[in-house]
Amino acid sequence: MDYQTIKVRFQDSICFIQIHRPEANNTINDQLIEEFHQVLALCEESITVVVVEGLPEVFCFGADFKGIHKKMACGEVSKEGPEPLYDLWLKMATGPYITLSHVRGKVNAGGMGFVAASDIILADQTAQFSLSELLFGLLPACVLPFLIRRIGFQKANYLTLMTKPISIQEAHTWSLVDAYDVQSEPLLRKHLLRLKYLSKTGIQRYKRYMNGLNDFLLQSKSLALATNIEVFSDQQNLEGIYHYVETGQFP
Repeated sequence: MDYQTIKVRFQDSICFIQIHRPEANNTINDQLIEEFHQVLALCEESITVVVVEGLPEVFCFGADFKGIHKKMACGEVSKEGPEPLYDLWLKMATGPYITLSHVRGKVNAGGMGFVAASDIILADQTAQFSLSELLFGLLPACVLPFLIRRIGFQKANYLTLMTKPISIQEAHTWSLVDAYDVQSEPLLRKHLLRLKYLSKTGIQRYKRYMNGLNDFLLQSKSLALATNIEVFSDQQNLEGIYHYVETGQFP
């Protein structure tokens, strides 16, 4: 398959998906969401581990503000709502495979959704994590259910309110990251050497069991989608995004 926003390779029962939009700071657009869905659909049958990676300097920086700016400048209205992205993270969290995020560099806003939806998170020492949405009057509405499930209500609340990055050391202390090292590639290989021995059936049963213990993500979906639509429909917030792209200055 010829993908425009991601790079994909298969190695035995492992699928590697690299977010690859260097020209757009590895931000999320509709095409990236659609291509991710396509690859995860291919992984349903026989893949046991899905590894999500970014670029060395930035894992994923959230929504594509330049894309939003371009649509506003042309008078276009975005046709896609937040549901495809929420469902993508839901697939990562509940699908019949182990999801592993390999993080280097910056993770912000929607990028945190990919991280928090993963079963295992590995990182190198350059990794830093932030939620910048409130600076624009927005909310990380779709990210928060996944993040709360991962690190708890108060830590997610603190990240949202402070809007500043936390270091890899803090992220590890908060259990946002499972393991990190100066060089993360050997760490990734070590984990994959263990994970590759798990059977597809065993993983399916385990994920189904864990999903049955806690359906918080499904319960939160309708409120998360409604809140996301509300803040991205606010003209003042959209003007703040437009101004940021034009000037580089926060609202």
